[in-house]
Amino acid sequence: MKKTLRENYLDNIPVKNESLSSSEEEGVVTLEIENKGLFNHIAQKLFKKPKVSYVHLDELGSFIWKQIDGKRDVTAIAELVDEKFGEKAHPLYERLSQYISILNSYNFINLM
Repeated sequence: MKKTLRENYLDNIPVKNESLSSSEEEGVVTLEIENKGLFNHIAQKLFKKPKVSYVHLDELGSFIWKQIDGKRDVTAIAELVDEKFGEKAHPLYERLSQYISILNSYNFINLM
């Protein structure tokens, strides 16, 4: 069950989905998504779909993923992103909020 988002989106604390595995190679994070459920099982049998899908994050996404520790809120993560990437990450809050929303919509994270 998802909690209600805080009034100020930047006050939300992202928490990684514990059932999700990830690995890191040369600073790039890869998320490992197990394709479970009836429809995935059928697709695996009929269409030779993989049991595990891999999502490779880019440099910025990998950095953000590594900052999600269940303690930092979105504002604190934004400060770290700005410190490391500067103008390359701008417009910072809009991009970060959208990225966090996407991670949340795919259930890669939950917002507390």
